[in-house]
Formats: sequence, structure tokens, C-alpha cells
Amino acid sequence: MMRMRLYGVIALLAVVAIGLSAQAPVAVDTTKIGPQVGATVPAFTGVDQFGKTHTLASSYGPKGTMLVFFRSADW
Repeated sequence: MMRMRLYGVIALLAVVAIGLSAQAPVAVDTTKIGPQVGATVPAFTGVDQFGKTHTLASSYGPKGTMLVFFRSADW
């Protein structure tokens, strides 16, 4: 009797898990979030981990600059 209930619960959990995994992910329109690719960045000044001040203009190289922003949940 207890085994039958256990098997029933396991079967029910399997059906629920399959149903949840079959749902389509929610689509997010990222074209309206933040600056767009190729947008001009305003001039800014920042301080690095050693206390040295840097500007956007000081980071330009011969082919320009690529900014990468990384957000971490570990901070």
C-alpha cells in the first residue's frame, strides 16, 4: 500500500516536471534595454583598483575602444 502511494507520487512529480519543462521561455525584447550597439558613449572618468584615474579618451587605441560591462551576482 505504501509502495503504491510512493509510486503514485513519483509518477505525479514526473508529469509535473515534464509539463514545466515543456513551457516556452518568456521572450524579452532586448532592443529597448540599455544603449544600442554602435551608440556613442558619453565621456566618463573612472578609478581602477590601484587608485589611478582613467578617462574614456585615454583608453582609445588605434582602432577605437570596446567597452564590456559585466554584472556579477557575487559582488
